[in-house]
Amino acid sequence: MRRTKPLLLGSASVATAALLFALTPQLSAGADEDSAATGRDSRGATAAQAAARAAAPAGSPVAENGRLAVCDTTLCNEQGQAVQLNGMSSHGTQWYEQCLTGGSLDALAQDWDADVLRVSTYVQEDGYETDPERFTALAQRVVDQAIDRGMYAVIDWHMLSPGDPNANTALAKRFFTDMASRYKDQPNVFYEIANEPNGVGWGSVKRYAEEIIPVVRQHDPDGVVLVGTRAWSSFGVSDGADEREVIDNPVDAGNIMYTFHFYAASHGDEYLQTLSRAADALPVFVTEFGTQDYAGEGANDFAMSQRYLDLMKQKGISWTNWNFSDDWRSGAVFKEGTCDGNQWTGTGVLKEAGVWIRARIKE
Repeated sequence: MRRTKPLLLGSASVATAALLFALTPQLSAGADEDSAATGRDSRGATAAQAAARAAAPAGSPVAENGRLAVCDTTLCNEQGQAVQLNGMSSHGTQWYEQCLTGGSLDALAQDWDADVLRVSTYVQEDGYETDPERFTALAQRVVDQAIDRGMYAVIDWHMLSPGDPNANTALAKRFFTDMASRYKDQPNVFYEIANEPNGVGWGSVKRYAEEIIPVVRQHDPDGVVLVGTRAWSSFGVSDGADEREVIDNPVDAGNIMYTFHFYAASHGDEYLQTLSRAADALPVFVTEFGTQDYAGEGANDFAMSQRYLDLMKQKGISWTNWNFSDDWRSGAVFKEGTCDGNQWTGTGVLKEAGVWIRARIKE
């Protein structure tokens, strides 16, 4: 398995990253003399978190980096080094549970060398709202499999329609209570609390985030929370706005990142420049992108996609690609019918986009 490589930052940036990681109150024990009182080790990890890291497969991303925290505008590992995660997003588990097996995740971790899996639990569209217990258990099964392989896992609350995340607040509180209470001692987990807010202003999204984040923090004070931005997580650019609305009015919480989504065949320079500017001022995680159009269909634009990947590498922006399934659309990495079998490795089972993104993850 490829080791998650620390980013090569300037000495001032490295020093800042280490300092910010150490000083984050809810994440660090602080000085050595305080460790016994807080129950945390010299790296700020609880005994349970340290044990979970030790249990991760040798050489895996979690074994190498442990729990991650937001430092300045990027992610840092337990050593205070900035890191970038690369991996895949599942499709909706209500449709493609069969693509998330032990064999497929072995391939993702070992053949693809992925650092992270985003586990997408749709709220509507025959998803969570129809059977909360079933979809919670399903999400937990997949997250557990990622943990067993030493990968990080993004727990994605995949709200989409209705686009106002406040429409699902009660359900979100139930879901994140269940997930955060289960994974509070795991260093692997991110909580993505709103996939793609749309049709509402940033103020509504911010209000929702400030209601849900305390639910997560009540159980898991250390987990990184990912906050969707308005207009389908575009920092508002799809509604004619830009990242300044978030910069000028950020969510009142620590250890969070903001999400940005793009589809390269639809989202050109205006979106690329928005991401670049946003990442200079805010911690950003690209939790969803495709090489096709905004519907995940049509021809791949690998040239524009590579420009995005180059920018994300330059700025240390972690990313997960949409999607790890055999859906008929061009954005699914597997050829149709693959998930009915047991062959997952190599490029023979992959569509054009799958071959391309696998190679980029392995770089």
